[in-house]
This record gives sequence, structure tokens and C-alpha cells, in this order.
Amino acid sequence: MKIGIVGGTGGIGEGMALRLAPSHEVIIGSREVEKACSASECTLDTLKKEGVSGHCIGLCNQDAVDEGDIIVLAIPFRFVESTLEELTGFEEKVVVSPVNPIGKSEDFYYAPPGEGSAAQLIARLLPEASVVTAFNNIAANRWKDLADPLEYSVAVCSDEGAAKAEVMQFVASISKLRPFDAGPLAISSIVESITPLLLNLARLNRMKDVGIRFV
Repeated sequence: MKIGIVGGTGGIGEGMALRLAPSHEVIIGSREVEKACSASECTLDTLKKEGVSGHCIGLCNQDAVDEGDIIVLAIPFRFVESTLEELTGFEEKVVVSPVNPIGKSEDFYYAPPGEGSAAQLIARLLPEASVVTAFNNIAANRWKDLADPLEYSVAVCSDEGAAKAEVMQFVASISKLRPFDAGPLAISSIVESITPLLLNLARLNRMKDVGIRFV
């Protein structure tokens, strides 16, 4: 499967590329192609040191959209609208949103847009795409630590059953992640709001990169 990562040179994008490249064809996208190429080379070098081969190339964000079967938006919430305004070709694409709108004062808090969640905003901006919420509660450092088996649960939301099923299968192909059907896209606000909770728990209890697991 070809996975296009828009914003693939950030912490989440680079970590996901490391996990995905051994079993999928990964296209790391960026506004700066040189950064994408460098991230791709770093991904392959890291895997090689682990004795693992992978498939990963660095291109621009538009190429990641054009080439990918599934498109992951690994971008901070504040850049969602400006990034998507520059891109085309999302028709009939499955678009995965791990985006969390988070604010910070003394503590982290959920700061959703008027649509209700980041995923619902993305669905409005990309009406001809199949938007699916997934991977919202996994820290960048966990993705990057290949020694971590990623024994976490992933809540998956979408209004489109076929797209949701495809993403759940995709989730299940990564380490020991377990996908769970969390309902329609309207539930995304609950999933996204778990992340600031995890950040506060980690800070207040001297924990690091807290995740979730349903048992």
C-alpha cells in the first residue's frame, strides 16, 4: 500500500515513516523537497542499522497526495487550512487525520474549531475525500522508538464505512496497534480531546509519552 504523509518531516511524520516503510511504500511530503529527501534518507539509514529494509521516498506535499493510496495529514492544527489550500487531488482519497487542536495556558486544553473537531474541519475543506480520524493519541517519540512494540489502542472514526474499514486494516498492520471502531466523524472531538488529557497526566505525574489501551 502507498502511504502519502503530508507534513512528513515533522516528529509524527518521521516516526510514522519509520514504522511504515518496512511494510508499505511511504512517500514523505514536505513544502521543501530537500527536507523530504533528507528525512527519507534518514529513515532508510535508521532502518538499515536495525537490519531492516524499507520503501521510502521524499517528495513535495502535492506528490504525496497524488501518489498515495492513503493520505496522512501529519501537520499541526494551526497549519491545516493553509496547507490544504495549497493542495489538490483529494477526490476519492482516504485521508487520515491524527490532528489534535490543543491550546496551552497553565495546562493543556482542547481547542476545537467551529466545526467541532479538526477532523470535521478537514472534511469540510475536502468534501470529496473520505476523512478518517486515527492515530490521535500516539506520541511522536513512541513512533520513533523502534524498540517500543506500540501496544496501544487506536480509536477510528469516519462517516464512510469502507474508508473506516480500510484504515482499521492499515492500523492493524503497524506493530501491535489495535484499531477500534469509535463511530462517526462527529465522535472525533472526543478522540482528539484525549490527547491534552494525556499531556496533562504526563506532566503532573512525571510520566512520559502516555498512550491509551482498551482492555
